[in-house]
Amino acid sequence: MSELEIGVDTFGDRTRGADEKLLPHAQVIRDLVEQGVLADQVGLAFLGVGEHHRDDFTVSAPEVVLAAIAARTKRIRLGSAVTVLSSDDPIRVFQRFSTLDAVSSGRAEVILGRGSFTESFPLFGFDLADYQKLFEEKLALFAQVRSGAPVTWSGSTRPPLENQSIYPPIERGLLRTWVGVGGSPESVVRAARYGFDLMLAIIGGEPARFAPYVELYEEALAKFGFGPRPVGVHSPGHVSETDERAREELWPHFLEMRTKIGRERGWPPPSRAQFEAEAGPRGALFVGSAETVAQKIAATARTLSLSRFDLKYSNGPMPHGQMMRSIELLGTKVAPRVHELLAATPAKERVAEAAP
Repeated sequence: MSELEIGVDTFGDRTRGADEKLLPHAQVIRDLVEQGVLADQVGLAFLGVGEHHRDDFTVSAPEVVLAAIAARTKRIRLGSAVTVLSSDDPIRVFQRFSTLDAVSSGRAEVILGRGSFTESFPLFGFDLADYQKLFEEKLALFAQVRSGAPVTWSGSTRPPLENQSIYPPIERGLLRTWVGVGGSPESVVRAARYGFDLMLAIIGGEPARFAPYVELYEEALAKFGFGPRPVGVHSPGHVSETDERAREELWPHFLEMRTKIGRERGWPPPSRAQFEAEAGPRGALFVGSAETVAQKIAATARTLSLSRFDLKYSNGPMPHGQMMRSIELLGTKVAPRVHELLAATPAKERVAEAAP
């Protein structure tokens, strides 16, 4: 049985310093590089960096940050979380990640998504009314580019291409590509149509409710002529020495972040009771001691037959030091314990990183 990959994700959330003031974006990005180096040192499998175009998240060009991390790491795989393909050019996305793959000696991945934040659409001149069409056409074009063959393509979102080669190519094999899905069956089927891996973003509610999406993905892969592919989960959380300490460290930053986003989207601020429910055994917050978080990851991996679990360790303005400790505990305590638990009571066969 393949071993579950355990990684980390960050949006480069803008953090506070010792004086409680928000740090400059540049310092947060430099801190993120150090977090990536530590993740490699403690043996984590993957670091994903999200793309955003707003004040509270510092990274608008994940590939540049990932290239800086690649220069200081040896083993950890590096990718986006996610790349907003709808407001980008699929050819440029591929070229940036094939370049990252070169400088990292084959460690690049890309997670493609439509984006739950929409600031990039007006910024780059796209109409939100075309939200669905943009992603569908650009994903189809990306799939062609990824194949490595000359591209002939036409659509309504960019000029056509005729027998066009794209450079630089991937050195070995194909670029590992995931599609990030937040709960849309259509998105699950879309990932399967191109034989891309599936990354489920579970940020609220019981992870087990996503089991039907995994079943749908497996059925759709078979329908489109593909064998089994990896399924991953991205969920928020925080690891500390005890359950109480982890929750108390996370709560104020969770509250501030969710309240701010809620104001923009018409949600009420989260209550402490809601936070505690999400932090419990059936919630989507993976917060607590190493043992608590390990038990919850293992249970989710069994339920959804996961190949990858990525903890979104950045939580609003949570300080750099607390995030570093969380990464350290995840790599040195949580990951070995998860593997021990899964070896003792495995789920059905997980899919290893399949040859594309």
